[in-house]
Amino acid sequence: MNFVKSFFADYNCFTTAEGLLSSGMADVTVTYDMFFREIPDNGGFAIMAGLEQLISQLSTISFSEDTLEMLTKDGFSEKLIDYLRNFKFSCDVFAMPEGTPVFPNEPIVKVKGPAIQAQLIETILLNTINHQTLIATKANRVVRAASGRRVIEMGARRAHGKDAAIDGARAAYIGGVNATTLYSANKEYSVPVCEMMGHGWVQLFDSELEAFKAYLSEHGDEGTLVVDTYDTLDSGVKNAVEAFNSVLVPKGLRPAGIIIDSGDMTYLSKRARRCLDEAGFPDCDIYASNSLDETLIKDMLNQGAKIDGFIIGEKLITSSSSPVFDGVYKLAQTERNGVKSPAIMVSDNVHKITTPCSKRVWRLFDMESGKAVADVLTLDDEDLSNEKTYSLFDPDFTWKRKTVDNFVAREMLVKIFDNGVCVYSNPSLEEIREYCTEQVSTLWEEVTRFENPHKYYVDFSGKLWGVKQALIEKVIKAGEEVQ
Repeated sequence: MNFVKSFFADYNCFTTAEGLLSSGMADVTVTYDMFFREIPDNGGFAIMAGLEQLISQLSTISFSEDTLEMLTKDGFSEKLIDYLRNFKFSCDVFAMPEGTPVFPNEPIVKVKGPAIQAQLIETILLNTINHQTLIATKANRVVRAASGRRVIEMGARRAHGKDAAIDGARAAYIGGVNATTLYSANKEYSVPVCEMMGHGWVQLFDSELEAFKAYLSEHGDEGTLVVDTYDTLDSGVKNAVEAFNSVLVPKGLRPAGIIIDSGDMTYLSKRARRCLDEAGFPDCDIYASNSLDETLIKDMLNQGAKIDGFIIGEKLITSSSSPVFDGVYKLAQTERNGVKSPAIMVSDNVHKITTPCSKRVWRLFDMESGKAVADVLTLDDEDLSNEKTYSLFDPDFTWKRKTVDNFVAREMLVKIFDNGVCVYSNPSLEEIREYCTEQVSTLWEEVTRFENPHKYYVDFSGKLWGVKQALIEKVIKAGEEVQ
């Protein structure tokens, strides 16, 4: 029996659950927020992803007798075993839709329900959302750097395991890539798949030209030839042109493209483009690969590289330049006998002080430009949907104020589970990808730029700010009294 396939959790999820049962706290109603503090690669925003897989996992939580036997052998109490045997998920879950641009220190997932259940799902939630959000964010950076050129994801061979490769390809597609080479991702999630010629094919034949002809005979106008196995310009491109004329032209077909996987790709692409154009193939695309990321892509294009598409491997699927998405899951509120109590964590590091209370997240859009102006966190009983003007202020630097009008406020957290029952209809992967593109377009260029992006405003309502300040003062005072 594979325990991981039964229930994915840190050990402390079970020890905490056991402690909650023994202390009589298991059924206390709690509200937890998942949020993050830092944007990968010092960017201006992240892309929410992984919700569909989270829904699937939360909808099927159960504990088999084999699993319960393992927990018993590890010394967990009969009380916990009985609880898990009869487990029925009953939390309310709210989340931002996949493809939504998200920002630090705002809830992107909110869980409300029994304390024991909120604790048991922590690892599942963070693992699923953190990974796919990281990859979708990186993919979106790569796609924006490519400036409308095709981007193909090809990172499975260097991904951190099979699940990371398959789920990562899905997240990359949400972020905007055009296709993946991973067939498993196509079968699992319907991510568009494309073929890709390897150097090994060329090496198997007696000559590069023979290899190209055989490949085109098999794949026709969908075959893309890798031209750098021996010598890109003196051999690869010349043999590609001859193979095109020999195999495709007589059939009335046009070549799909060539791939340059090594060398100075800016220089080589310019020379290759000239050769292809002179040979009558101006429509033959040139693809570049070889450990590319958004920084290298921008640099190549700024130098005038004649590249029509990019094949991106390990630097996308592992987000190697910023490999961790720092999503956290923190208690925001408890409720006992109908009495709600805000919860806060106070730290010497001001950026780690959490925001209390069950909250709503509103995004304000300028009605004239359609651009997002700011996100506002409010208490549950505050409604901005009918506001005509609103005064924004920075929660850390309260003297920074701005009054906005002519806006529409959209509530960003959508109800996903109601008392443990999924009430959300997952959009198709294509719809999520289109939504992502549309929502990124609502951000100002100052927010989407790569270098020193403008910090998007995530502000508090006056009421929420007041609650947070009062709690901080209360905690500080209590600490002084103890001393």
